[in-house]
Amino acid sequence: QVQLVESGGGLVQAGGSLRLSCVVSGPTFSTLAMAWFRQAPGQERELVAAINRSGNITNYVNAVRGRFTISRDNAKTTLYLQMNSLKREDTAVYYCAADASGRFPTVVSEYDYWGQGTQVTVSS
Repeated sequence: QVQLVESGGGLVQAGGSLRLSCVVSGPTFSTLAMAWFRQAPGQERELVAAINRSGNITNYVNAVRGRFTISRDNAKTTLYLQMNSLKREDTAVYYCAADASGRFPTVVSEYDYWGQGTQVTVSS
């Protein structure tokens, strides 16, 4: 069974930075495609960024491209999301997700495993 545990959320002022981490336990981390999603109050969960198994291909939603960086360390079985130049509209619960097929999907329903989420709040 794959388990995902996020950390690193918190309260930050607009323009600041945060780094989220997601430690993954279970089957071999390097076989999983990974992603970060977020969900704001009253909104649907949306993809923020995704990364393939080896970490050499990434995909970002337009709203965060150039500000956020997704990365992974397969030796540490950890996924990261570096968030810079944060804006109020980035406020949400952030979830990491794993796709066992490794197909690098972009939709919520195609991910097999989820973390519990970590709150990110950006104040003005």
